[in-house]
Amino acid sequence: MQQIPTMAAMIAEGKEPEILFWVGCAGSFDERAQKITLSICKILQHVGISYAVLGTEESCTGDPAKRAGNEFLFQMQAMVNIETLNAYNVKKIVTGCPHCFNTIKNEYPGLGGTYEVIHHTQLIQQLIDEGKLKAEGGESFKGKKITYHDPCYLGRGNGVYEAPRKALEILDTELVEMKRCRSNGLCCGAGGAQMFKEPEKGNKDINVERIQDVIDTNATVVAAACPFCMTMLRDGVKHFEKEQEIQVLDIAEITVRANGL
Repeated sequence: MQQIPTMAAMIAEGKEPEILFWVGCAGSFDERAQKITLSICKILQHVGISYAVLGTEESCTGDPAKRAGNEFLFQMQAMVNIETLNAYNVKKIVTGCPHCFNTIKNEYPGLGGTYEVIHHTQLIQQLIDEGKLKAEGGESFKGKKITYHDPCYLGRGNGVYEAPRKALEILDTELVEMKRCRSNGLCCGAGGAQMFKEPEKGNKDINVERIQDVIDTNATVVAAACPFCMTMLRDGVKHFEKEQEIQVLDIAEITVRANGL
């Protein structure tokens, strides 16, 4: 795999990338989410899209602060990022995190940061439509049942339901839907800054309830499209001691495997 270029290095060479890849906190620091980050980079390099990351110049979008009610901290974090993005004349951003996607797309414009923001599943769908990704020459998912978990911030929050499914439909596999899906999907339990606090008193954790939905489909793979969902779904699978039977994979990872990247 080639070295991942930074915005600063590209600008120093007098180049301007087509896309800025916004990695996000989870994609940068969480060991499991780092694998998703690498998969997205492999896809970008495979199809020859010119891209760069901010590297150490990227900081949290401010989503958890805003959801937790600290608007002041959110605006401080957002303004620092907008200043950096505008200084680099960024026009188009792709990200693997629906929380970053939602915040940059819908909340940054009001603070002076207007960009074309796409989620990595939308990019993958676009590349499939253009014939650049064909699900050939790699791992076969034939005979496997795959179910897809809709992240709240991607689905209900932004109406992105088709792109992730289109990325899975190209595989020679059976795509099965959970009873609670699309606009009726069940949250993994981590949205709205809940990722960073202990669960409140109740009968059952949400992610345990969600994995029961997965088990009911008899799927052997649950496809995710959010690093927060990834953590919650994996913990839910561990609760049922189903790690050997149910794999949790991001759509970018599935795409990389299917294309032999």
